[in-house]
Amino acid sequence: MTDPQWQALLRVIRGELVDPLPVGLIVDSPWLPGWAGIAMLDYFCDERVWMEANLRAVRRFEHIFLLPGFWAEYGMCTEPSAFGATCTWHADTFPSAGSVLRDHTEIGRLKKPNCRTDGLLPWVVRRLQRCRPAIEAAGHRIRFATARGPLNIASHLLGQTEFLVGLKTNPEEIHRLLEMITEFLVEWIDWQAETFDSIDGIFLLDDLIGFLRDDDFQQFALPCLKRVFAARRVAVRFLHNDASGLITARHLATMGVNLFNFSHQHNLQEMREAAGPQVTLLGNIPPRDVLAQGTPDGVRRSVAEMLGATGGKRRLIVSCGGGTPPDVSTENIDALWAAAGNLT
Repeated sequence: MTDPQWQALLRVIRGELVDPLPVGLIVDSPWLPGWAGIAMLDYFCDERVWMEANLRAVRRFEHIFLLPGFWAEYGMCTEPSAFGATCTWHADTFPSAGSVLRDHTEIGRLKKPNCRTDGLLPWVVRRLQRCRPAIEAAGHRIRFATARGPLNIASHLLGQTEFLVGLKTNPEEIHRLLEMITEFLVEWIDWQAETFDSIDGIFLLDDLIGFLRDDDFQQFALPCLKRVFAARRVAVRFLHNDASGLITARHLATMGVNLFNFSHQHNLQEMREAAGPQVTLLGNIPPRDVLAQGTPDGVRRSVAEMLGATGGKRRLIVSCGGGTPPDVSTENIDALWAAAGNLT
């Protein structure tokens, strides 16, 4: 993000009424390689290709917050790879991370990885170090320490079904696994922030928390998330969960979250009521059916309907209910911008 964009984001989070209404999109590998017309494997493997794709996006959509901005990630493989997950790569589809543990009995043998040496994490940091001069020459800065959330990582290491069943059948082992992952995440965020002095935000992605009922959320998720967001004193504490989000929303203040991206299945009014007035909402038109597969007119109608379901425009960034999916066109992003009242 540029300095003016970052200052505008901080104004929104402070509750100032920003005119025109800001538009933001979470942008990473599901969308950017296809939009830029490059092979996904090249996007991951060649930092020059990665850099050029990101530069094209920030220049074409200069009025939109592209979050977190120049995101050096390897899909779902980034953090699980540090724990020994096997990563499978394809030319034009998403990479996948295999499970590390066969069942709950193997949790005790897992060791906390070193974020500075293990898996793909050093590759992430090194890519940003090598590309930082070009990023800053383009007027942007590295603003966020980014990570998948503790439950998200645990579900990759153990398998989603095994993890969710284990909350009930093996709670002590699950607590032990989440405690290890949380310690690892604190160290991972610390290392990113120590390496890049421009970082003043934490961006955490965890959809698994949307699968929990409230008592399980408070027991297993809340302490971990609270600790991760407290890892550094930063201005922006950004959480993404595009599964069911109303339970999550009720605990955002306790977690210290001040920016929340959530599912399009919740309208702005019910999400505002659940999250409270102090959290900035990033959302929430349907990402696939409208932003990716719809027409510009459909995008404009969806934004109008969304804004009609809220009582105010403070602490609001117009977006879709999740990350930017594959096949979103330039025309539909332009329509999103225009529909938010930003026609020039």
